[in-house]
Amino acid sequence: MNTILINEIKNISVKSGVYQYYDKQNRLLYIGKAKNLKNRIRSYFKIQENKILPNPANSQRIQMMVSQIDSIQTLLAKSEQDALILENSLIKQLKPKYNILLRDDKTYPYIYIDMSEDFPTPEITRKIIKKKSIKYFGPYTRGSREILESLYEFLPLIRKKNCVKGKKACLFYQIKRCLAPCEGKINQQQYQVIIHEAIYLIQNKNKLLSKLESKMISLSEALRYEEAMKYRDRIKTLKDIESFSKIDLTKFYDFDIFALCSEGKNAILIKLFMREGKIVSSSFEHLKSECGFDENSIYKQAIINHYQEEVPLPPSQILLPSLSTQEDIKELEIFLQHHCNKKISINIPQKGDKKELVTLAFKNASEILRLQSTRSYDEDKLLGELKDLLHLSEIPFRIEIFDTSHHSGDHAVGGMVVYDNMQFDKDNYRHYILKGKDEYSQMEEMLTRRANNFSSTPPPNLWVIDGGKAQINLAKDILQSSVANVDVIGIAKEKIDAKAHRAKGSAKDTLYTLLSSISLKPSDKRLQFLQKLRDEAHRYAITYHRQKKQKDMQKISLLEQKGIGKASIKKLLNFFGSFEAIQNATPEEIKQVLNKKIS
Repeated sequence: MNTILINEIKNISVKSGVYQYYDKQNRLLYIGKAKNLKNRIRSYFKIQENKILPNPANSQRIQMMVSQIDSIQTLLAKSEQDALILENSLIKQLKPKYNILLRDDKTYPYIYIDMSEDFPTPEITRKIIKKKSIKYFGPYTRGSREILESLYEFLPLIRKKNCVKGKKACLFYQIKRCLAPCEGKINQQQYQVIIHEAIYLIQNKNKLLSKLESKMISLSEALRYEEAMKYRDRIKTLKDIESFSKIDLTKFYDFDIFALCSEGKNAILIKLFMREGKIVSSSFEHLKSECGFDENSIYKQAIINHYQEEVPLPPSQILLPSLSTQEDIKELEIFLQHHCNKKISINIPQKGDKKELVTLAFKNASEILRLQSTRSYDEDKLLGELKDLLHLSEIPFRIEIFDTSHHSGDHAVGGMVVYDNMQFDKDNYRHYILKGKDEYSQMEEMLTRRANNFSSTPPPNLWVIDGGKAQINLAKDILQSSVANVDVIGIAKEKIDAKAHRAKGSAKDTLYTLLSSISLKPSDKRLQFLQKLRDEAHRYAITYHRQKKQKDMQKISLLEQKGIGKASIKKLLNFFGSFEAIQNATPEEIKQVLNKKIS
């Protein structure tokens, strides 16, 4: 390590802020925050005379990271809380090599009932509703919609709030799904009995499951199998969230419990949500890293992600297996007070019910990890081989794949598909409507838009681009502008008679990196894996292209029926820019463009 680095450390501010470590290639290694930047950064190093070495008091993982540091950048913050939030935001946006990136920062739904209404109805929300009369149930990591649908099927609840304002009973009264308060056939006191039964079923899902199972059996016996299957699927979803139903403590605890279990390159972070002494739901996130796992940083990041927006039914305590210092606990408790408008304490229990809950969470994380690790061994091996083959900076655990589709420059669209944790992550697929007239400009537009979105949807380990050297260099420039740590490769299709050859197991596609081109045998598993990713992106993009083209053809047909010819349609599109704009245009505006009146 050089004397320039020693001077940088000597001149670092003693104020609060965020620090960033870079290697010789100016790649971001790590982001951290500190109350006192100078003291925190010095703790990573051992400086003797003009020599600087990793501090042997730190873990092997940290020492390995420190040995690669070539330069340091710092960002000052007004307070420790600002530094905490800035650190979390930058980790998401830039994905440093030695930081573990948690992607599960979504808000969970709650079922709520406004008890101040004359005839309350259960509904779903993800946000705080500013009324004291609101009763919340949750959070539900899954199954909230299934619970709500079941309540409306088994109880004659009002379907819509404006139903009460009506003067005549609707179809729901005729099929005995509503008791017609609009016609005064049920009063508020009678309806309160029904709403309290709904609350009882929400809080005792085993009773709701019993009703669903009876319904499924009766439908099956009546040979109504398709309807019975709907109930079977609903039962499965609700049983999944009831996996901890035997945990029913005598004390009405409101706890959120986090636990991390790691082994090798894999880890599971589990979250259990306990309300009124019962675990109402759970979720887990599968983490992958070849640099080890910093439990302290993961717990801090998980708490910030989950509570950065005020939640409708916050816990009274958060239970963790560990957190390194009291300073970390105090810092997070201040964060929680500010973002949840409630004092939430962080507890590291050593005995009793709370300790048993943390142990339960850890055991479940361990079992999930055992099951997933068994399945992921072969793929981890393949991804490791790809890293070596393609000279990637890290194992590509999460991959985004891009392709475009158009017809002679028209109806240009793009598709991004995501591969993560041994499967395609379809929830994170994205379509793009593109303006470019050629494949290069279309790809540039799509990649730029994706990179601009890194702050809200963190970057992956690897981009796979459908194309060759030109597309790779384009992606490299875009990624350098974003400063995110993302590798990029291209896969160019073999052409036979000027047409792409896609036959599985025989296509001789070429792989491109920033350094070279690579040709593999068609039977090579690494090539076939990348072809699978590329073909899924192609399928996704071309399907969207056909859908969009079909819609435009229908719109053209409607315009032709109004007496507008193809040449006039083209003229209108050039002027207005879209079919929607043409539809919204007045007859006078269209007449002005075409110099004729349209009927």
